[in-house]
Amino acid sequence: MSTLSVPAGTAPATAKPAAKKVTGSTGKRRLPLLPALIFVIAVTQIPFLLTLFYSFQSWNLVRPGSRHFVGFRNYVDVFTDTTFLGALLNTVVLTVVCVFLSLLLGLGLAVLLDRKFFGRGFVRTLLITPFLILPAAGALLWKTTVFDPSFGLLHFVFGTDTDWLSQFPMAAVMAQIIWQWTPFMTLLILAGLQSQSKEVLEAASVDGASRWRTFVSITLPHLSRFLQLATLLGAIYIVNSFDAIFLMTQGGPGTASTNLPFYIYQRAFEGFDIGQSSAMGVVVVILTMIVATFALRLMFRAFSVDGGVK
Repeated sequence: MSTLSVPAGTAPATAKPAAKKVTGSTGKRRLPLLPALIFVIAVTQIPFLLTLFYSFQSWNLVRPGSRHFVGFRNYVDVFTDTTFLGALLNTVVLTVVCVFLSLLLGLGLAVLLDRKFFGRGFVRTLLITPFLILPAAGALLWKTTVFDPSFGLLHFVFGTDTDWLSQFPMAAVMAQIIWQWTPFMTLLILAGLQSQSKEVLEAASVDGASRWRTFVSITLPHLSRFLQLATLLGAIYIVNSFDAIFLMTQGGPGTASTNLPFYIYQRAFEGFDIGQSSAMGVVVVILTMIVATFALRLMFRAFSVDGGVK
């Protein structure tokens, strides 16, 4: 029998149209995403580039004509500003404490809501309600109905005229933020609990494991991915908290409750120092990107995305 031989140059010639067809179809599928991409670039990247440009300028709006290039002097002033360093410390403390306590309370509530009892759906709705309230409305609610020294709930409970917002500003802000974000943590952890295999829990019960042992050895490792996701998302949002501090304490007394977003607002819209406030914004973005990148690597490793991030 004779075999037909295909010339060596024929295969690439026939493969090129197929490759072009695949590339063309991929481009057509991605084309509808172009408007969204342009919008995202317009509202995020262009303002950031302008902020980066202004951070190298000395520009105060109350002194017209004073704008000039100063290089990295604004960044030097930022890292030698004790108020900025204090606001950075307050931001770290606020984020860590609020995320930890919200996560702890959310875990407890999720375990309770995972059990069957009469009115469970109604209780779930009530627990979710704080997360649905606007942050500004929630801050005003706590300021007027809980912490007011004359008419607040704490005044009637303890019978004192303590000005909670002045004497315990950080604790008051933390209480409001924890109240706001605990339902979010509860929902994420509850989703993890309901995805747990019932057969594994029944096998542990048959083997004689106690509820606490089952929770520590089986349930908690299963929830580790959901706990990491809740921690990451909660930290991203809580680190940018502004409403509670602006409406409840105005960063005071003094700078006792000032965090980075509020301090940048003060320098930009009360001090009219565009150059230094822009430098602060760039520093905050860089620090946030470093922390977020590290957290995302841990989360992707936990979820085993694409075989895990090494």
